[in-house]
Amino acid sequence: MTQLSFAIKGDICHSLAPRQLECVEGGCAVCEDGRSAGVFRALPEQYAGLPVLDCTGRLVLPGLVDLHVHASQFAYRGTGMDMELLDWLNACAFPEESRFADLDYAARAYGRFVEDVVRGPNTRACVFATAHVEATLLLMDMLEKSGLVTMVGKVSMDTSAPDGLREPDAPSAARAVRSWLEAAQGRYERTQPMLTPRFIPSCSDALLRELGAIQRESGLPVQSHLSENRGEVQLVRELCPWSAFYGAAYDEYGLFGGDGCDTVMAHCVLSEEPELELIRERGVYIAHCPASNMNVSSGIAPVRRFLDMGLRAGLGSDVAGGTLTSIFRAMADAIQVSKLRWRLVDESLPALTAPEAFWLGTAGGGALFGTGSFKPGMEFDAIVLDDSRYVPEPAGDLPTRLERTIYLSENRDIEHKFVRGLRLF
Repeated sequence: MTQLSFAIKGDICHSLAPRQLECVEGGCAVCEDGRSAGVFRALPEQYAGLPVLDCTGRLVLPGLVDLHVHASQFAYRGTGMDMELLDWLNACAFPEESRFADLDYAARAYGRFVEDVVRGPNTRACVFATAHVEATLLLMDMLEKSGLVTMVGKVSMDTSAPDGLREPDAPSAARAVRSWLEAAQGRYERTQPMLTPRFIPSCSDALLRELGAIQRESGLPVQSHLSENRGEVQLVRELCPWSAFYGAAYDEYGLFGGDGCDTVMAHCVLSEEPELELIRERGVYIAHCPASNMNVSSGIAPVRRFLDMGLRAGLGSDVAGGTLTSIFRAMADAIQVSKLRWRLVDESLPALTAPEAFWLGTAGGGALFGTGSFKPGMEFDAIVLDDSRYVPEPAGDLPTRLERTIYLSENRDIEHKFVRGLRLF
């Protein structure tokens, strides 16, 4: 079944707002030309001629969205988890990423990453590659073939990185980005380039200026890291004493949201009020990555404050700081760490609920892509999931089944997956 117009019959859950689920048992989710036409308790007469995939008793959910993942780090997940961020980058991340100069290795490593994501619940992702142009194009080719919809970045870094990853200077780094963009032009329908300065410590002012110019010329989205770890934030203060705060260093060069510059900043664990206000003003998306923030000892981001402020926010797996690509795992982690933050750090910020975590992992991050729910007009991404192994029958009400799925689901439970109305399996 590859039709882009069809209906799925099943037990449907999706988010209308951060705290509002729409749950329809035995309902129909309608896809029309790759976009959602809505959720109905019975199939309307106008759609009576559509083919119907009968998934009675199964959960039908929007595809999940990963706003921050390093494809090049997938091969060494679960390594160096006793280190803090900067030490971990130097000991684990940078040596592994250097290996992607070898296209044979890149093909094997990226192949495993793509296979894992395809089989899991995520349908969209913002992906970091490495500084290597050819390997980044190889990853984009693989993702395009997979049927997923992604934004992919060739990483830019011209300072504070080892040989093999550090680009010679800002002009060379900018030429590499332009060469990559030229090679990608017209090559993809489902895979979009994303400008990717790794983070402020690895980018000279001259390189940030060059990337800002490329962004203004191209209108491409931007992704990077922000206020993740104490050592990193202190280093940015030393490198950019003129900047009021970390985010202002990106903003100085036009790499921090605003009109025509969709931007995703991962983490924001240590973002304070001035930075959060600029995030709101510029419409920057925050990718909350709870597993990574625990594993490399960065802390717990104040996600409740993000929601209360109405900031654009979603979830990231941040592999290999995180160990699983499934955003269900990120939902569970986000709830759990928010409880610890409420109990141990700030009791004025209540813990996340399951519906809020589900919203972050679907509609919250999905807003960047125009998907994440079954509201009419959204691009139709869906997963059909068999949750029958979790509990004896009867399974219970749909919100309870959804909560169990957040904590208990595995890739083997996913029976069908659709992206832009295309059925992957």
